[in-house]
Amino acid sequence: MTAAHIDPVYTATAIASGDGRNGEVRSSDGVIDEKLVAPKEMGGPGGLHTNPEQLFAAGYAACFHGALRVVAKQAGEQLGEDTEVTANVGIGKTESGGFGLTVAIQVKLPGLEQGKAEQLAANAHQVCPYSNATRGNIEVQVSAVTH
Repeated sequence: MTAAHIDPVYTATAIASGDGRNGEVRSSDGVIDEKLVAPKEMGGPGGLHTNPEQLFAAGYAACFHGALRVVAKQAGEQLGEDTEVTANVGIGKTESGGFGLTVAIQVKLPGLEQGKAEQLAANAHQVCPYSNATRGNIEVQVSAVTH
């Protein structure tokens, strides 16, 4: 299967330097300028700095939330300000000895009927660029709660 051609309307650029997971990352426009540290669970010091999995989780959650709002509007649903998307990104060893990621997305849609919330979450998963990029490459689980 070949990748679909896309004409980007925006391109983000990030530069990593230093010691990989214990280095630094910055965006080309300077908005992001973060020190990285490996989490304690991976043998690093953990602490007050971020790591690649947190950055990926933040991007995925924000992107999925945007997709959720688009599909809700198309379905005639009004989402409140209390709508949330949580992305949990896990990292671990693969059977082949490398490393891989898992993602669990939880959509919180207070006040909606459970079936409608699940349908909106499933529809957002089909629209979200992060979901499209990861589909077939990593395990992504999507769930919805209404409370």
